[in-house]
Amino acid sequence: MRIDGKRALVTGATGGLGRAIARALAEGGAQLVLSSRKEADLQELADSLPGSGHTIAVSDLAEPGAAEALAVVAGKVDLLVANAGLPASGWVEDFSPEEISRAVRVNLEAPMILARLLMGPMIERGEGHLVFVSSLAGKAPSPRASLYNGTKFGLRGFALALREDLIGKGTGVSASVVMPGFIRDAGMFADSGSKTPPGVGTASPEEVATGVIRAVESDRAEVAVAPPQQRALAHFAHFFPAVSLRAQRGGGTKVAEKLAKGQTDKR
Repeated sequence: MRIDGKRALVTGATGGLGRAIARALAEGGAQLVLSSRKEADLQELADSLPGSGHTIAVSDLAEPGAAEALAVVAGKVDLLVANAGLPASGWVEDFSPEEISRAVRVNLEAPMILARLLMGPMIERGEGHLVFVSSLAGKAPSPRASLYNGTKFGLRGFALALREDLIGKGTGVSASVVMPGFIRDAGMFADSGSKTPPGVGTASPEEVATGVIRAVESDRAEVAVAPPQQRALAHFAHFFPAVSLRAQRGGGTKVAEKLAKGQTDKR
């Protein structure tokens, strides 16, 4: 599906990845509905983007019913980019039941509900695309990330199975999953003040945005946004999880613990 002239809803729009995705879509000719919890930041972003007609929708997707309300406010859209997410890293026993519910609601339930409510009109029009921003953590388990891994594995599975349903029924609508690896200048490591693991490389928010565009315009099922060595490690971990997790003990666990410690205020 060509992006030019389409109307797109982007969740998590005021984060580092969301801003890059929004700019790439606007530069491609899309009209945007920008959503996050931060009204002032949303308006600043909308005003800074090329094109016209961009609107904002303040929404905290961690709250029950927020996804349903956002779908109503967004109205007719041709493209959903479900990008909002909570880090959810750390020992699961350190999370309260409410914090677990918030992570699952933002990372998994809200994208599912938005897809369910927005895809019907797309199917009626015979065109549309649903993009789910997961993570390489949706293929490869890692220490101190059971909750985060769980939501990202789930989102990847949902996106790929939904894609098959949509294409198999000849709806004209499709779905893709975009899987960033370690990101510099934005995302979990930047927010927590932690350093990315050495030797595996990083990608930029702009590269993630390019991945989203490629997923839509080339109708790709999966787009991994990471250096080759990181994609190879994730592929290995996908098929040999026990071996991969053993290899991460020690240095990898220390990195994960520092990352989790820097994110406790975001649960």
